[in-house]
Amino acid sequence: MSSSAASAARNVNVLGGPLSKCCVSPVTGYYRDGACATGPADLGVHTVCAVVTRAFLDFSRAKGNDLVTPMPAYEFHGLKDGDRWCLCASRWKEAADAGVAPPVVLEATHEKTLEFVTIELLQRHAITQGDPA
Repeated sequence: MSSSAASAARNVNVLGGPLSKCCVSPVTGYYRDGACATGPADLGVHTVCAVVTRAFLDFSRAKGNDLVTPMPAYEFHGLKDGDRWCLCASRWKEAADAGVAPPVVLEATHEKTLEFVTIELLQRHAITQGDPA
């Protein structure tokens, strides 16, 4: 098993502990189970548990990924400021570079994220876990 496949199977967070749930309302995660777990089929690497902001949602829409508009066919109700969501690690890094990275919940952010960003950068944007919504 490759190291990245082993990492995905372990469901470990960026702090080295067990991966916590990110959000169950709206239900998030590549596997739609509330966790930012990943695996070989997750080509977007949806591993960053973020609390989305209006600035990030506008940024994402401008980049071609509209997370606001509901898509009932996919049971997606659209996100609003303050919702938790598992973001693609590369998009979160892109937003950080642009100065609009949303806050992250480290306990619910998968360790595979560290292949894209440093723990120091994540820590600068960290918020307390709290209960997943």
